[in-house]
Amino acid sequence: MEKSCTLLIHFDKGTPAIANEIKEALEGNDVPAKIDAMKKAIMLLLNGETLPQLFITIVRYVLPSEDHTVQKLLLLYLEIIEKTDAKGRVLPEMILICQNLRNNLQHPNEYIRGVTLRFLCRLNETEIIEPLIPSVLQNLEHRHPFIRRNAILAVMSIYKLPQGEQLLVDAPDMIEKVLSTEQDPSAKRNAFLMLFTCAQDRAINYLLTHVDRVSEWGELLQMVVLELIRKVCRTNRGEKGKYIKIIISLLNAPSTAVIYECAGTLVSLSSAPTAIRAAANTYCQLLLSQSDNNVKLIVLDQLNELKSSHRDIMVDLIMDVLRALSSPNLDIWRKTLHIVLELITPRNINEVVLMLKKEVVKTQSGELEKNGEYRQMLIQAIHSCAIKFPEVASTVVLLLMDFLGDSNVASAIDVAVFVREIIETNPKLRVSIITRLLDTFYQIRAARVCSCAIWIIGEYCLSLSEVESGLATIKQCLGELPFYSVSEEGEATDASKKTPQPNSITVSSKRPAILSDGTYATQSAASETAFSPPNIVQGSLASGNLRSLLLTGDFFLGAVVACTLTKLVLRLEEVQPSKVEVNKATTQALLIMVSMLQLGQSHVLPHPIDNDSYDRIVLCMRLLCNTGDEIRKIWLQYCRQSFIKMLSEKQLQETEELKAKAQVSHAQPDDLIDFYHLKSRKGMSQLELEDEVQDDLKRATGEFVKDADDANKLNRILQLTGFSDPVYAEAYVTVHHYDIVLDVTVINRTKETLQNLCLELATMGDLKLVERPQNYTLAPESSKQIKANIKVSSTETGVIFGNIVYETSNVLERNVVVLNDIHIDIMDYISPSVCTDAAFRAMWAEFEWENKVSLELFPILLFLPTCILSLPFSFS
Repeated sequence: MEKSCTLLIHFDKGTPAIANEIKEALEGNDVPAKIDAMKKAIMLLLNGETLPQLFITIVRYVLPSEDHTVQKLLLLYLEIIEKTDAKGRVLPEMILICQNLRNNLQHPNEYIRGVTLRFLCRLNETEIIEPLIPSVLQNLEHRHPFIRRNAILAVMSIYKLPQGEQLLVDAPDMIEKVLSTEQDPSAKRNAFLMLFTCAQDRAINYLLTHVDRVSEWGELLQMVVLELIRKVCRTNRGEKGKYIKIIISLLNAPSTAVIYECAGTLVSLSSAPTAIRAAANTYCQLLLSQSDNNVKLIVLDQLNELKSSHRDIMVDLIMDVLRALSSPNLDIWRKTLHIVLELITPRNINEVVLMLKKEVVKTQSGELEKNGEYRQMLIQAIHSCAIKFPEVASTVVLLLMDFLGDSNVASAIDVAVFVREIIETNPKLRVSIITRLLDTFYQIRAARVCSCAIWIIGEYCLSLSEVESGLATIKQCLGELPFYSVSEEGEATDASKKTPQPNSITVSSKRPAILSDGTYATQSAASETAFSPPNIVQGSLASGNLRSLLLTGDFFLGAVVACTLTKLVLRLEEVQPSKVEVNKATTQALLIMVSMLQLGQSHVLPHPIDNDSYDRIVLCMRLLCNTGDEIRKIWLQYCRQSFIKMLSEKQLQETEELKAKAQVSHAQPDDLIDFYHLKSRKGMSQLELEDEVQDDLKRATGEFVKDADDANKLNRILQLTGFSDPVYAEAYVTVHHYDIVLDVTVINRTKETLQNLCLELATMGDLKLVERPQNYTLAPESSKQIKANIKVSSTETGVIFGNIVYETSNVLERNVVVLNDIHIDIMDYISPSVCTDAAFRAMWAEFEWENKVSLELFPILLFLPTCILSLPFSFS
């Protein structure tokens, strides 16, 4: 943007207005047409048009109008037009509007006076403002509060101008008198804001004089008071004790906005346990009292920050945080559970798990929209609790096993993984888990859950009764053998001959599969069912769930069944003294495997069995025919040991992550440490004493200031010009998400005054300059800090380039110093994150990486490679 803009209006470019039509409408007497013409003129000016011929017309025909809408539009027009020439001098014709503005400031109508005063807040031209100052000051004593509050804002804006202190020398005195007598809350707030901005000592004086009445002030004034306290305490931390008392008194204010700001201010200023506990209680009250989900998410973010820095205090409020689960919002559930899981201790684990169990039971009612996803989050939370505190696993594992047959496949998989881990880490629960799993196995609907459950049965059925029950359950869920009849195969063969397969040309027999690290691997079309969305069947005792899944072509599940049957038969040989029963079980297992192979090689299914599953089933058959001690050791011991090793590595990784988070930076050897035992405690309240102690502890442990490391700051400074250039410039780059802030330091190294010095920047790539920095005057050997804001609109690498332009008193020409380029890399505004393999694959599958294009192949294309290869080649 070429200049700053204080007004933004939507403009429809489809039907642009013509300047002559606007001029004719303005010259007429029709007020609605004049209003419409003024709106069109304003929109054209905002979109880059100049329209210099309209100014005199507006002065002649619009200025005298008494209509309030026309006068409001006139002020908007005067706000956006150019009021200075190229050298910064006010245009002569601007004097014409001064008398009109003075008349408006003395107008009998309050609205005209008020909007004119608001207009003066956006004027920067001293020549226009100076004759209007007496009229502005008169409005400070007007009877109507609307005019008084706008007059105070106008005085503040004028006083903040570069020459404002000369224009209004006594402005702080006048505003302080107004503040002492003002009764309107908004006007009082504006007056205090003016003192806070322009005369901070007077604002502090007024606050400390009326400290007992702060809780009675209006919401707007209380918000400004909190902002003042934050500013004062940042500059002078030694005086924050008396201000913290004011903040705590405001925690009982009726306004929720004030309460929220008080809590945030307390956390930022004090580390005393009393103050932090008060802030945390306030956040919890807001979390429960507010119905807006956005407010709850913001409060949860604040609680999350408190958790990381003051965990001991947050542990006591864990049940209050858990009450946020009553909100029917997925993001609130996720954030609440994330906070709670890091606050679990042996004292509160039972209460937390009981609450989570109640929420799991509630999800069965079907009242909420996203019950499945919520149930999955609750199961994962209970899983984490059971891993940290194994003693609670017995109270939840049997309840969660009821959800193995859940229609939400993701939550059912989480339950299966949870059961698999608990049965290994809690040997006392093995018998009850196996019994419950065998009783409810027929209810499982998803293939992946069936695979996990069958593996558990094969590994942890140890006694004779358990092994026999496991074999019987699998046989019952597979149903009668064979899986198809000869007549069905004949019908399928005839159908395949009569109707050609439509996908034989367009669909390849092989396709790339996405691995957990994002790479591709080739898989056959038969194994495609394993990577497709899980097949779900309705399980029952009459028609087994395993049989239904196998008939859909899921032979990976068939291979898992074969391996489990092999393990059960091998274990049966150890626990069953009767060889007859062992041989009977072996033949039944071999029959099941042969039936699965026949099904895979028949024409009943659209795809044959994949090679991997075929080899796996054949291997199991060979092992059952030729068993031995070494084979039994591999299948019954090494598989379990591999799983135990995986769990131990996972636990070790989590322990190392916790250790890395717990590392605390230490103070430097020469840092100052105050001993609070030697300090005088006279006049200090308990809160102030706690705050002093916490500050001293943080100084000793190096946690007092959480700013970025100084070395990292130095790495972000980029030199823009050379040391021999008349103007030296360097930039400090700050990247925050999609916002880039350039803090440029410009130093005048000459003995002359540099006038109209301007930092001109341009961008390449998907970077956009938000606003153009203004012109400055630099004294000899002085410096200036210039800030430039840049917006990032995509994840591509961009470049910022530009130059510094300035004028000197001796030379009329403008001098240019070219700046070095600033390269913005994608890694500067992308932060690393961690997710599980399952979440990564789910997100990867949702993202459309490749555009699928359907191709129709002609026989001529098969001839082209032969023609190309037959061409003669010559090599020189």
